Amino acid sequence: MPLTAPRFLAPLLALTCGAALAAPPICPPEPPESPEREAAWTRALANLSTLSLNLPEKAEPTVLMPVDGVRVRDVDDTWGGARPDARQHAGQDIFAPPGTFVRSATDGIVWRIGESAAGGRWVYVLGAGGRRYYYAHLDRVNRDLREGQRVTARTILGVVGQTGNAVNTPAHLHFSIFTKFDPAAECRFLAINPLPLLRDRP
Repeated sequence: MPLTAPRFLAPLLALTCGAALAAPPICPPEPPESPEREAAWTRALANLSTLSLNLPEKAEPTVLMPVDGVRVRDVDDTWGGARPDARQHAGQDIFAPPGTFVRSATDGIVWRIGESAAGGRWVYVLGAGGRRYYYAHLDRVNRDLREGQRVTARTILGVVGQTGNAVNTPAHLHFSIFTKFDPAAECRFLAINPLPLLRDRP
């Protein structure tokens, strides 16, 4: 006969197991920027509170797979994996053939579009609850996409590529989720594991 916990312990065990399985957030180091680029980031961060007024206050419990044709079960969990310079992997890598469409995982507003040495070509989408969704290593960004534009979970942001520091790896999307920006916090980009939130597209 299988052993079972007393009924009054079930809620406590559920909380304990949930806490044990939850991956802690990561605060990835921000690369050094030129004064001009840093000023642009500061302005963009200050604008988040205004943009958020147009979105629901509560973050969505789940988000859709951002890469066409990929199922959640196909994603190997690399959250927290070791990276050069003693960094941890603050996202999930979703591998797909070059040129595969990348769609917004949520409804939201395009916060920033840019390019960097590490992320290559990237797009940030601001979603409900102030979460920021980061789509990196894109080969191309959708040429019709504009900062401040509303998007849905069907909007194409770009296509899978190998830009930035992914040049020597198979084509993939680096997908990160950052929590609501808190100007008083030490970490400006606090990342949470996207994998438990991801759901297959219907």
